Amino acid sequence: MEGEAAVAGAEGPFCLQQVTITEDSEDDYQYEEVPADDDFSLVEGDEDLVKALQTIQEQAEDAQIIAQRSVLTSKHSVSEIPEVVDDFLCNFLVRMGMVRTLDCFQTEWYELMQKGAIERKDIGFVPDMYTYNQHLEMEKRRLKKELENYKLAASKAKEALQKIQKERDFHRMNHKRVVQEKNRLISDIKRLKAHYASYEPMLKQLTEKYQTILRQKMLTSLERDRAVGQVTGLQATLQNLESGRASEIPVTRAGHRCEREDGRQKAVRESREQKYLYAGVAPNDPAKDPTKQKGKKYSKDSEFPIDTQVNPYLARGKQCTRPLKSGVYRLSSTLKVHDLAVSCLALHPRKDIVVTASDDRLWKMWAFPNGNIIMTGEGHTDWLSGCCFHPSERCRCTMRGHKDSVNSIEFLPFSNTILTSSADKTLSLWDARTGFCAQTFYGHLHSCNHATFNMKGDTIVSCDSYGVMKFWDVRRVTPMVSIDAGPHPGNQVVFDPSGHVVALASNDGTVKTLELKSGQLSSLVGHEDEVQSIVFDHKAEHLLSGGSDGTLLLWS
Repeated sequence: MEGEAAVAGAEGPFCLQQVTITEDSEDDYQYEEVPADDDFSLVEGDEDLVKALQTIQEQAEDAQIIAQRSVLTSKHSVSEIPEVVDDFLCNFLVRMGMVRTLDCFQTEWYELMQKGAIERKDIGFVPDMYTYNQHLEMEKRRLKKELENYKLAASKAKEALQKIQKERDFHRMNHKRVVQEKNRLISDIKRLKAHYASYEPMLKQLTEKYQTILRQKMLTSLERDRAVGQVTGLQATLQNLESGRASEIPVTRAGHRCEREDGRQKAVRESREQKYLYAGVAPNDPAKDPTKQKGKKYSKDSEFPIDTQVNPYLARGKQCTRPLKSGVYRLSSTLKVHDLAVSCLALHPRKDIVVTASDDRLWKMWAFPNGNIIMTGEGHTDWLSGCCFHPSERCRCTMRGHKDSVNSIEFLPFSNTILTSSADKTLSLWDARTGFCAQTFYGHLHSCNHATFNMKGDTIVSCDSYGVMKFWDVRRVTPMVSIDAGPHPGNQVVFDPSGHVVALASNDGTVKTLELKSGQLSSLVGHEDEVQSIVFDHKAEHLLSGGSDGTLLLWS
């Protein structure tokens, strides 16, 4: 029985062998039977199981070591077997792709082998040098390929190194610049600290003087009010004397009459001089006479109201005494007033007119409830954050005291009191005449967005960035109650004229109304975005709200 075996590889050696297998041996060698190895049989008798298992494990380890040695020996011997000529030629033709030549060679070769024209002993083997050269050629190709890969990797590494070096130089330069600036700033800070320390005694002295002058000013204010009362009484007495003496019949001589008239004129003149002195101006001085200041540079400045003036809006608030019931406010109309968000609303003091300001740089004046537009204002170059009717035309006072941004400011009507809310979580009451902070309210845990008075001026309501509303007693400077309308921020909060209802503009797109007596909190849904500003009309019949959707909603 004859068989052929051929193994070919793209890069490795090729082998081609011819094997002849016969069923009966042709030689006269007698094979003897090999007996079975007694070591693999278990010893019967007194040997215990543990010893038998140990023997089997040792035999398995020995067999494994022998198998590994045989594999290594076979691999080593195969690599050292020289390649025969026909295998070499066949492998060469296969590697070169000469298939037709290979077929012709194999046909002619095996034909000669079968005829006996070629003997195995005459063929021989290919010298080892060819195989060695072939291996060297393959190793050379592999090394060239690796060299190209290494060159490519080295080129990439070089580019990365150059980039890193440039970045290192750039950062080193920036670091040096930052160090120089840091040293310069440190020296400046030290110099400023030394300069500030030199002013410490002067600041302390000025603070003491300020406190002393403030106390003197308060005393002077009290004395001035007392003197004004006395002057008023003297003027009334003088008027009574003049009216009484006008009816008398002069019976004295002219000289005496002139003396009495001179005395009366002197009393009037002294009273006027005293009035001027308490007002802070000198008599007969046109530049400082309050009655002759028409030519002053800031002639349009309004006068501060007197402290004893009564708020005329209180009567209007007493007329709106009906309590709010559940669902009393309904959406009556929706006006698309701006293209962008409505940032604030301002109500006319006496008329049903409202002004809206927006992020679209426009302000518009509307009549409600019909919604007719009256006027449009243009000219601003950026978004508008606030508006009001008839402001002061210049800065008359700067009030300092808050530690963060001031989010709202409001006058108590017909008074000199100003209320501010700030992101420093506090509210403050200020005297507009002096610019001094009179009271500070503490209690909010988050930034205060807005605060306002009720009509009487004895209660303040404020809202913060977590939707918490707080009610404050102005006289006691303490919080009365807190209402959680969050978690969305409250943007603005207002009292109605009666002081019984509070409305909150919420960031969740709703207007929240709180009835103070019952404590009922309701939500008015209508806006499609955040509600930025709200205002009640004069009779509390309507509630107006402006939102980030650019609409003005009228609730009736």
